[in-house]
Amino acid sequence: MAAETSWVVVVPVKELHTAKSRLVDRSGVARADLALAMVGDVVSAAIDTPSVAAVLVVTNDLRAAASLEALGARIVADVTDSGLNDALSGTARLARVMWPRSGICALSGDLPCADAATLAVALDRAAEHPRAVLPDRRGDGTTMLTAGAGCELAPRYGVASRSDHLQTGARQLDTDGLERLRLDVDTPADLDAALLLGVGPRTTAAVMLTTGEMGTKSGR
Repeated sequence: MAAETSWVVVVPVKELHTAKSRLVDRSGVARADLALAMVGDVVSAAIDTPSVAAVLVVTNDLRAAASLEALGARIVADVTDSGLNDALSGTARLARVMWPRSGICALSGDLPCADAATLAVALDRAAEHPRAVLPDRRGDGTTMLTAGAGCELAPRYGVASRSDHLQTGARQLDTDGLERLRLDVDTPADLDAALLLGVGPRTTAAVMLTTGEMGTKSGR
């Protein structure tokens, strides 16, 4: 594909009350608030990326839908409610109808360090392959999966999804300089690592607000 490929970014968002169940006891940060803040930073980064034609958020959570639509994302209901892979496949098919000449990029919503510059580099690299996968920092998961115009996204998220995506023919991207797109946050340790690397403004505000409130209470 040509370097000037345009992209439709698809971001899946769970019901906020079920999101990030392992992210507990981290300065009292509410999991739902933090999950929404992180995906807000991801969506904002995607919208600010010049090669991105549209951002589709697939979710049934009304709070997330309202917040992310206000940022400029288009909301797609998960009508099947049968899991992540079906949600991504269905939304990718919709994107193919609306933007037939664009590539499709499935991007995780728990990447609070994501920024437009890094995403632009990753998408430029992905444009060199019919399908591509970016592994998470542990090396066994997937934070980004792409398919060029005319190619099926074919998501295989689950345990060891990187390996499953490679087996379907996706090429692994060169990870150099893409750390901000590989650090997905599932645990308190992940969040600490993300804060050291530098997170987006919404995640920063969510963490600082709760930390500040706890400091005020402890000083009474």
